[in-house]
Amino acid sequence: MVTLQELWLVRHGESVGNIAATGAETAGAEAIELTLRDADVPLSETGVEQARALAVPLAGVDGVPEIAWLSPYLRAQQTFSLSMESGAVIGRVLTDERLRDRELGILDLLTWRGVAARHPEEAKRRARLGKYYHRPPGGESWADVALRLRSFLRDALDADARRGLIVAHDAVVMLLISLLTGMDEPRLMRFAAANTVLNASVTRLRHDGAQWELVDFSDVRHLEQLGAEVTVHPGSPDA
Repeated sequence: MVTLQELWLVRHGESVGNIAATGAETAGAEAIELTLRDADVPLSETGVEQARALAVPLAGVDGVPEIAWLSPYLRAQQTFSLSMESGAVIGRVLTDERLRDRELGILDLLTWRGVAARHPEEAKRRARLGKYYHRPPGGESWADVALRLRSFLRDALDADARRGLIVAHDAVVMLLISLLTGMDEPRLMRFAAANTVLNASVTRLRHDGAQWELVDFSDVRHLEQLGAEVTVHPGSPDA
């Protein structure tokens, strides 16, 4: 049995939720104007173009992943489907709810200004506990997401494949990097503060027989090559 030697982590293409959240933050609004539940948020027109551009790296000279795991959220599912339209064919495709985006509970659809105005006690708790351990009521902390991703990795790393693909969300990509490379909380927070997982980017990790190494982070050369827009939408507004 072959176990995984490479993992490719793809963030979904730009979504209408990304646009709404960034627009609300830029405008200084308290709330994000979005009627859809998070699981049903689709790609934007730019996100569709970005997803199709992923056909280039996924069918590249390095070889096609033999197995793919997808977040159940629509924007991730669309990203994968569009990336397969004219490129790679991956034989095993699994949807795994453990790869869903972080849940924000009562802070859902609020900007950071909105959190401070409507839930000042949570803003204080967030400042005291820090991004990694703060759990909004009804939501998840980064530590909670890491726990479900540990469960996912216990299953995925034993897959009978050499190369695997994961299509998910920015926080999921960050936390998978931290779990595989052994980052503790301070190192992860420094890394996350200095780096953004771009829409439709490809992050590659390789196992050298002893440990996982980060080879490429948030690579968007395929977008630049095909003239697709590179979009920067940082993570959850509660940050």
